[in-house]
Amino acid sequence: MTYHVVLNTCPDEDTAERIANALLDQRLAACINIIPGLRSIYNWKGKRENGTEVLLMIKSPVAVYAELETVLRGMHPYELPEIIAVPISAGLPAYLEWISRETQS
Repeated sequence: MTYHVVLNTCPDEDTAERIANALLDQRLAACINIIPGLRSIYNWKGKRENGTEVLLMIKSPVAVYAELETVLRGMHPYELPEIIAVPISAGLPAYLEWISRETQS
């Protein structure tokens, strides 16, 4: 099985926690880190934006990515949410096996 970390920024901790719980409830992720205090600066619709966000680091099997993305897009308040999957090229075998166990139906 292959795994990835999906990065997603949220506008606040309540949104991040709501999304994290939904992904865990649906067994689309084994662990989600909620990292507050992120500062993002980006261009959006011709304007420079600068604000705080909350980062989700979602550990999940690659096989469930499409469903995970669908849930994220459906729950996310942003018009264009950041959803980026980064492959896990290596990891502690027992931890990776745990991801598999926690995401199997």
